[in-house]
Amino acid sequence: MTATPPPPANDGPINDGEILEGQILPIPDPQESARLLGAGGTGSAPGRNADYRSGFVALIGRPNVGKSTLLNQLVGQKVAITSPVAQTTRNRLRAILTTPAAQLVLLDTPGIHKPHHLLGERLVQSARGAIGEVDVVLLLVDGSEPAGRGDGFIVELLQHCRAPVHVALNKADLVDPARADELAASYRDLVGDWPLHPVSALNGEGTEALVTALSAELPPGPQLYPADAVSDQPEQLLMAELIREQVLSHTREEVPHSVAVSIDRVVDDGPRTAVLATVLVERSSQKGILIGKGGSMLKTIGQGARLQMEKVFSGPVYLELFVKVVPNWRRSAARLAELGYRGD
Repeated sequence: MTATPPPPANDGPINDGEILEGQILPIPDPQESARLLGAGGTGSAPGRNADYRSGFVALIGRPNVGKSTLLNQLVGQKVAITSPVAQTTRNRLRAILTTPAAQLVLLDTPGIHKPHHLLGERLVQSARGAIGEVDVVLLLVDGSEPAGRGDGFIVELLQHCRAPVHVALNKADLVDPARADELAASYRDLVGDWPLHPVSALNGEGTEALVTALSAELPPGPQLYPADAVSDQPEQLLMAELIREQVLSHTREEVPHSVAVSIDRVVDDGPRTAVLATVLVERSSQKGILIGKGGSMLKTIGQGARLQMEKVFSGPVYLELFVKVVPNWRRSAARLAELGYRGD
């Protein structure tokens, strides 16, 4: 069967490989994707003794405080995309950290912010919804700066949370030792008795102690996932996010927040995986920026995404990208539902 369907009625493909043939893969169930990313975490655990603990931990915070970077640091490999652009995370991703003492299912949530469109409202709704569904909440803040109004708003949201709350003072590697006590005090005044944990999502400083503290808060119970699982994220979602990460990295101005990615086909061809995807933007001007002169920008994005996919999936990947203008998709409930942004 021919792997590549007729191209959408917008732009021709930008790719760096030949057309492949093979069998179209179905979209996997999230539970069946738990082993997708291979072995990870800090070790294996029997998960059956009376002292073992397991449960869910939500990472909550303002946009761009390093939640996704911390998530990747904790599980030991890339499971969430990162970018200096605020509001990078759009989905409630679950990553899995298994240690000899506990299994932590970590929910990376969208940054809590003042929404300006329906997509923003859905993202904030998703993050706030996670607060009532977990065993522990980890509030992540930028510890290199004093506590601000945005942090105070989130603390107010968490005041009535039934789950215990811990606070990670991220970016400890950027803190001037002479200001460390002053900065920590600004958060202590804000959060009261909640435990504070100075950490660096970038280099791992303080993360071992953080994991120990979070594990102690979890209820006794066996492992919820296989010991070698690091994510239950569906394969197609991870592929779409890796493409979107490259858009965030290579474009400026209004493009990043106006982009969504749809995975149209995944084809298994023995040693290689073929992926056909469509990048959605809201305006023709954004489409021009994304494609670039002679398709150069889209080719750069595609090459970068393909290399990341090959690292994650441990094998060669053929990637073909199209661009499509969908006016005001961020304000359309139907479009958001199609793309998986339901706010739950």
